[in-house]
Amino acid sequence: MNQSTETHPDITSSAYISHDHTCCIDNALGQAAEICQKRGQRLTPLRKQVLELVWDSHKPVGAYDVLAMMSRDQERPTAPPTVYRALDFLLEQGLIHRIASLNAYIGCHCPGHPHEGIFLICKQCRTTQELPDSSAVVHLRKQAGSTGFQTHHALVELTGLCPACQEQ
Repeated sequence: MNQSTETHPDITSSAYISHDHTCCIDNALGQAAEICQKRGQRLTPLRKQVLELVWDSHKPVGAYDVLAMMSRDQERPTAPPTVYRALDFLLEQGLIHRIASLNAYIGCHCPGHPHEGIFLICKQCRTTQELPDSSAVVHLRKQAGSTGFQTHHALVELTGLCPACQEQ
C-alpha cells in the first residue's frame, strides 16, 4: 500500500532532526488509544507503559531493555512473559514494528493505516526512521509473486549512517 506524505503529514518528521520528542510520544499514545477503542481492544496501563517505553526514542528497543526500564520503577520486577505479551499485542494492533535484524521494536508512525515497513537504521547510533512510502515493498511483492512465491509479511531494513554520524 502506498502511503503518501500528503495523507499522513505526521510521518514526515525525521528521526534524524532535533525535535521535541514528547510530541512523538503523546501522538503515538493518542493514536493507540483511538485505534484500540475503535477495534474494541483494551490499551491497558501495562500495554500503554510498554508502548511509551518503545517510543522513548527513535532507536529500536529490545524486550529485555523494556523489561529493565519497567523494573527500575517498580518494587517487584515485571516478568518477561508479561512484557512479551504486551509487545505481541502492540504488534498485532500495528502500533509498533519489529526490527528483525536487531531483535528490537520501534513505534509505528502511522498505526491506523496498514502498510509495509521500510526502515533506515543507522549502524553507528541505531537511530531508526520509518519511510512513509512503501511502494518499493509493493514492487518487491510483485516480483516475488511472479516467481510463484507468496509473501505473508514484508519489512525492509536499510542500514547505513544517519546525517549526524556522517559528520563525525
